[in-house]
Amino acid sequence: MTVAGLVLAGGGSTRMGREKALVPLAGQPMLAHVIARLGPQVGPLALNANGDPARFASFGLPVVADDRPDTGPLGGVEAGLDWAARLASPPRLLVTVPVDGPLLPADLVTRLAEVAGEADRIVIAASGDRDHPVFALWPVALATMLADWRRTAKSQGVRGFLAAVGFSVATWPVAAGGPDPFFNVNAPDDLIRAEAWLAV
Repeated sequence: MTVAGLVLAGGGSTRMGREKALVPLAGQPMLAHVIARLGPQVGPLALNANGDPARFASFGLPVVADDRPDTGPLGGVEAGLDWAARLASPPRLLVTVPVDGPLLPADLVTRLAEVAGEADRIVIAASGDRDHPVFALWPVALATMLADWRRTAKSQGVRGFLAAVGFSVATWPVAAGGPDPFFNVNAPDDLIRAEAWLAV
């Protein structure tokens, strides 16, 4: 079964102070680390980002933009579902990951798909006592439902949509003293921690 992938990089990176996708991490842009980990797990892979797509040309990915600004990652999910549905051989499923998650697990797609089974159901990742709703598996068939929901919803939050349509959870352990595989690099200090874990 082919699963498409989407890296969500449409946020403002306000806490980082510069665009997260291009921030150097262990000698490479953070986006390169995410592509290296997610790319082997999926078929077609795209990047959700706004603004001039030319700044990402060296990564060789199609860039899909949000339909309107400042609606959070759910706008990126919708853009990704629309992109996947228009592929020559549309996949049944799309996996999304944020660009600030460079430690994502090598079995992310396999585990999410196992929990989904044959059902057209959203599956999100969790680790320890936290869930991570943008590390998720989305049925491409949800594109129209998501678009309709966003037109009338008071909030554009991912959790609101998940509560409305239902979801399942796939859980990963966090080793004592080890990194959470869904660690988010949100601020400059997080880069130091991520670099140390990548070096292990």
